[in-house]
Amino acid sequence: MKITDVKIIPVNRFLFVEVHTDEGIIGLGESGSWGFLDASAEAIKTFKTYLIGQDPLKIEHHWQYMYRCFHFRGAAIMGALSAIDIALWDIAGKFFNTPVYQLLGGKCRDKARVYYHVGGETTEDLIHNLKEAKSKGFTAVGHLTPFLDQDRSVPYYETHAQKIGNAIDRVRMYREAVGDEVDLCIEIHRRLKPSEAIVLARGIEKYHPFFIEDPTTPDNFDSMVHIAHSIDVPLATGERFHTPQEFAQLIRRDAVDYVRPDVCMCGGITGAKKIAALAEANDVMVVPHNPLSPVSTAACIQIAACIPNFALQEYPGDDRASATERYIAGKTDDKDQSFRQSDVVRHTLRCENGFIIIPDDPGIGVELAEDVENRFPYSRRVIQTRLHVDGSVVDQ
Repeated sequence: MKITDVKIIPVNRFLFVEVHTDEGIIGLGESGSWGFLDASAEAIKTFKTYLIGQDPLKIEHHWQYMYRCFHFRGAAIMGALSAIDIALWDIAGKFFNTPVYQLLGGKCRDKARVYYHVGGETTEDLIHNLKEAKSKGFTAVGHLTPFLDQDRSVPYYETHAQKIGNAIDRVRMYREAVGDEVDLCIEIHRRLKPSEAIVLARGIEKYHPFFIEDPTTPDNFDSMVHIAHSIDVPLATGERFHTPQEFAQLIRRDAVDYVRPDVCMCGGITGAKKIAALAEANDVMVVPHNPLSPVSTAACIQIAACIPNFALQEYPGDDRASATERYIAGKTDDKDQSFRQSDVVRHTLRCENGFIIIPDDPGIGVELAEDVENRFPYSRRVIQTRLHVDGSVVDQ
């Protein structure tokens, strides 16, 4: 079997890849480089020059070849490698007529617990959406900010006391709204300095959050180490990391309790499996990052199925608009009914009572819908960074 073509399929705010073979088997993957999907598409074109004519089943060899072929890496390149890797595993599963997780050692579980995206521009919205998620059967919620999902066009200002005090009080209200029947995954989205993160984590500790995620920017590992060693709330991070080595550095320094590999960014299924093994050896749990399409969800579930140290699966909800639309573009609700993530695939994975049922379909278990590229044309992500009232940049 040989690779005959690598097709790039931009849809809405997603970037998919189809790898075609001379036996008619087609593999599907997705890049997770968010606002730089155009650059990721160009990287896929470069990798295509190598892949044509290759045996698609030599997955580890191809991963090493693409990962090590140049001296430079980054989000766009690793997103491209990830999309291709997922597609190659999809081909392998279809070739052997088995789910990908079976090729990775088989199931460790029959269903994967998920956390559902909850957002809101006001405290009242957030609490309403929390209760709604609970009523739908979800036992964990995430993307849950204590700072609100306000429109990025609105200038920001709060005193330190307001910023931290209001955030702590919101987490209290979140807990009171859903009780102990729902776990709260607190998303900080890199917006705090280490000193602020420590104060906040200590303030919300009594409300037993499942974890506090990305409390500060990911650039300085020493800052994350300082935070982790100063708080008693589990810390989650990793969605912005591209390589197993980055995860290894934090794990070795006891600076993470839940790693967040993005299967569409960290090297695909191959990269995620390597990271999960590193985590397992150090008693760290895995919560795959997944703000993308049902293709990403399907790839994540292959990892969730076969690793013993899986904890939770991020689940943005297939019946909703993309996370980019809901959070980045300032739309934190589901009022726009023109596009749903489920529209890009023929069928989605089944989610019942807060768990995705592990599928037994060959490959990753999903296929793109017909003519999806033309039905939902690609839309470049708009650059909009929030500013402070003094004109400086604010992390949100």
